[in-house]
Amino acid sequence: MNNNERELLPQEREDLLNVLKNRFEKNMNRHKGLEWDDVQATLHAKPQKLWSLHQMEVTGGEPDVIGYDNQTNQYIFYDCSPESPKGRRSVCYDEDARESRKEHKPKNSALGMAAEMGIDILTEAQYRELQQFGKFDTKTSSWLKTPSDIRELGGAIFGDWRFGHVFVYHNGAESYYGARGFRGSLRI
Repeated sequence: MNNNERELLPQEREDLLNVLKNRFEKNMNRHKGLEWDDVQATLHAKPQKLWSLHQMEVTGGEPDVIGYDNQTNQYIFYDCSPESPKGRRSVCYDEDARESRKEHKPKNSALGMAAEMGIDILTEAQYRELQQFGKFDTKTSSWLKTPSDIRELGGAIFGDWRFGHVFVYHNGAESYYGARGFRGSLRI
C-alpha cells in the first residue's frame, strides 16, 4: 500500500474487489435491485474510497453495500461483520475521552480511528437499519455516533443485539472494553 497517497497497490485493489464482489453476491438481501457491475464501476472511479474500504476490511469490518442514495447517486457501505470489528475494539469513544483517562489509556478512540480510515461511525438510526439485515453484535457491542448533548455531559452511546432486540445504552465516553468496538459507514 502506498500510505502517502492512501492508494492501494494494483494487487491489493484486485483482491479487495474480489472480496467485495463475493460478499455482495452472497448477501443479496442487503442490496436488492442493485448490480455489482454498477458498484464496481463506481469503485474504479473513486480509488481514494477503495483505500477506506480496504481499511474497513483489514480491521475486520466486512464492508458490504446496504443501499443506494438516489438523491446523491452514492452507494452506501456499512460494516457487516457478525460482531464488532476485531481490529477496532478496546477503544474509548473519542480523543477527549481518551485523553481524560489518567491511566491505562487505549491506543486510539472510535472517532479517531474512523477519521483516520476516512469513514463515519454509525448513528443509532443506521445501526437499527443494519440490524434489519441480520443479527449483529450478539456477543459484542459497538459505539454509536453520540448526540452532542449526551457527549457534553461525558457520556456516549453504544448498541448491541440481545434477547431478540436492538438495545442502545450509555456509558462514560472514556470507558473501553475488549468486546466493544465501532462500525462504520462509507458513501461512494
